[in-house]
Amino acid sequence: MSGPGSLVLVGTPIGNLRDLSPRAAEALAAADAVCCEDTRRTGKLLSLAGIERRPFVVVNEHTESREIPRVLGRLSRGQRVALVADAGMPGISDPGERLVAAAVAAGYPVEVVPGPSASLAALVVSGLPAGRFAFEGFLPRKGSGRTERLAAVAAEPRTTVLYEAPHRLARTLSDLAAACGGTRRVVVARELTKLHEEVWRGTLEGAAAWAAERRPPGEVAIVLAGAPAAAPPGDDDVRAALREELNNGATARDAARAVAARLDVPRRRAYDLAVRER
Repeated sequence: MSGPGSLVLVGTPIGNLRDLSPRAAEALAAADAVCCEDTRRTGKLLSLAGIERRPFVVVNEHTESREIPRVLGRLSRGQRVALVADAGMPGISDPGERLVAAAVAAGYPVEVVPGPSASLAALVVSGLPAGRFAFEGFLPRKGSGRTERLAAVAAEPRTTVLYEAPHRLARTLSDLAAACGGTRRVVVARELTKLHEEVWRGTLEGAAAWAAERRPPGEVAIVLAGAPAAAPPGDDDVRAALREELNNGATARDAARAVAARLDVPRRRAYDLAVRER
C-alpha cells in the first residue's frame, strides 16, 4: 500500500442504529482497522449494517495513550484507520482526542464523517436558547474541582449542556440547584432516539426531586438555562460608589470616570450624580 494513511473520525448512532449514515457505513467498510471503545458494541453495529468485521484496536480511557504509537504505525504503512466512540462523535467526552492530536502532529490526514451527537440532540430538543451555548461534559465527581466547575456553570450566561451517569443524576441536579438557585430552568434528556426516550422540563429544584424519586436509567444529558443578566445598578448604587471616590479625594469628573467604568453606566449619568453629591 502506497501513500500516507489517514485517520477518519466516524459519528455513530447515539441510540437508534438506523441513524448510521450511508457515508459512515462506507467509511467503516473501507477502513483497514477500526479504533473503538468496546469491540462487542462496535462489532454489533458493523454486523447490523452488513459490514464485514474489521480488525479492531481498543481505544478507551485506559488504553488510548498506549495504542497511539500502534495506530500511527498503521498510518505510516498507508492504512486507513476509522475511529468511533460507543455512541456519537469520538473525542467529545469520549476517547479519541489524544489520538487525533497525535495524528495531526505527525502530519497524517485527519478526516471526519459527522454523525449524531447527544449534546446537540439534547440542546435542540430542549427549547432553551441554542444560538450560543457552552458544553461542559461530565463534572468532576468531588472536591474543589467540582465546586469550581459548579460555580462557573452557575455564572455562565449561555445555555450549558452537561452529561451525567444515571446513578449520579439526582446528586448533580441537587448540586446545580444549590449553585444556580432552584428556579433555574433545566431540561433532562435521557435515552435520546431510543424506545424509552424521555425529555423532562422544569426547574432545577423540581428536576432534583424527580430524579431522586424516579432514579431514571439510561444515558443522560442535562441542558441548563444560562444565568440571568444582572440588574443594572440603580442610582443608590452609583451614589455609593461615587461617595467612596469623592471621599478619597477624587474630583467629580475623575470620580464619574472611575465609577462609570466600574459599574458600566453612562459617564454623563455618573457625573450628574457626582455633582449632586458634592
